[in-house]
Amino acid sequence: MTENARMNVESFNLDHTKVAAPYLRLADRKQLPAGDVIVKYDVRFAQPNVAHLEMPVIHSLEHLFAEKSRDHSDRVVDFSPMGCQTGFYLILQGEHTVEEVADLVEATLRDVATADAVPAANEVQCGWGANHTLEGAQEAARAFLDRRGEWLTVFADGSAEPAA
Repeated sequence: MTENARMNVESFNLDHTKVAAPYLRLADRKQLPAGDVIVKYDVRFAQPNVAHLEMPVIHSLEHLFAEKSRDHSDRVVDFSPMGCQTGFYLILQGEHTVEEVADLVEATLRDVATADAVPAANEVQCGWGANHTLEGAQEAARAFLDRRGEWLTVFADGSAEPAA
């Protein structure tokens, strides 16, 4: 990444060698032409380029979080996995503090940890219904929850924002 070469995709401008997972980070904010605001949060489970989540874990977390988060908020637009397999993007409608989003993530992951099944994990409702692991998703959720006190510290230097 060169110093002046800004990319169109926000995460491509993030120095992944300086972050310390797990964390929750405001990744983007867009005001739409009609005035609505959508925000995208980086919910990072695994340290980039060091660890990753296996695909059945990601798939099950995606199903569980997408379903359970809507029990806590009517502002959830989407919960999408990152291609690098280290986390997810949580997209919400409207303005929120990062603490409010952390509370939503915590409440949802507590639901995941006690779920008795992965929602829609079948051939009718899912494009790869056999590719799920409730146990793996719950293990990842519990590991993330166990480090709740670290979520708002994004960078290895202990800050929430990159060093200037």
